[in-house]
Amino acid sequence: MIQFTGMLFSFIAYLEHEKRASPHTVLAYKKDLEQFQDFLLRSFDLEDLAAAGHAEVRAWMIDLIEQKLTATTVNRKMATIRSYYKFLLRSGEVDKNPTFKLRSLKKGRSLPEFIQRDEIQTVLEEMNYSAGFPGQRDRIVMEFLYLTGVRLSELLSIKWQDINLYKDEVSVLGKRKKYRIIPLTRSLKTNLISYRKEFEERFSKVEESDYFIVRNSKEQAYPMMIYRIVREHLDLYVQATKRSPHLLRHTFATHLLNKGADLNAVKDLLGHSSLAATQVYTHNSIEKLKAVFEQAHPKA
Repeated sequence: MIQFTGMLFSFIAYLEHEKRASPHTVLAYKKDLEQFQDFLLRSFDLEDLAAAGHAEVRAWMIDLIEQKLTATTVNRKMATIRSYYKFLLRSGEVDKNPTFKLRSLKKGRSLPEFIQRDEIQTVLEEMNYSAGFPGQRDRIVMEFLYLTGVRLSELLSIKWQDINLYKDEVSVLGKRKKYRIIPLTRSLKTNLISYRKEFEERFSKVEESDYFIVRNSKEQAYPMMIYRIVREHLDLYVQATKRSPHLLRHTFATHLLNKGADLNAVKDLLGHSSLAATQVYTHNSIEKLKAVFEQAHPKA
């Protein structure tokens, strides 16, 4: 095990105090450096990381690949080594960075999973709405996630003052503290009115500062509660492997694009900062087109 003294100690201190890295990140860096040091000792009889060159660093990368580690894991470990040698270079401990010409592994991008239209329709139709406030709240959770595409954290932060039933829209505080406006469908608006009525019957008049989704005690809802609601109602009808609130966000985006929605419009509705994050959903649309083509074209 590495003794974190000298430049290694200084590097860890730099991560903790100047970069303000989280304890989890610092621990990951320590483990990566320990593994690299162990490899250098076993393979090249080197004790000082500063003595390693491009060949030694590349040899470790190849060793990691041969261990069948994922491209993501290998790239993360290489990022640790890059950071360390950049630190040594700035400190004058080395005169060149042995990771300079190192290239990251290409990662295959997995397509986001989504729920088929008939499946989500069945879920929403079969939900039991007769259980008073809890039933109405659970219905709104499912419909709101699917019909607005909001993130879990965004749903939890919405207050009644953010919902404008006159303009049929909701104001959502997203990442980077940026607000965006999402329109409400006619059916969602109707069910929101019913939910508000149940809310007021249970807790008296709605205050605009009240949280929109709450527990039965009127306290703000929490993430695991939303996960439980989503899983409970997806388990019976949905074939997807991950039954999470984010699955409904993926479904929202995919269904919009499958119906011909403009990519830039979907980007704004999702609160993405660039088109790159939104474009992954177009692959699902393309896969659907391919399936239709192969089924329908006589020469496919």
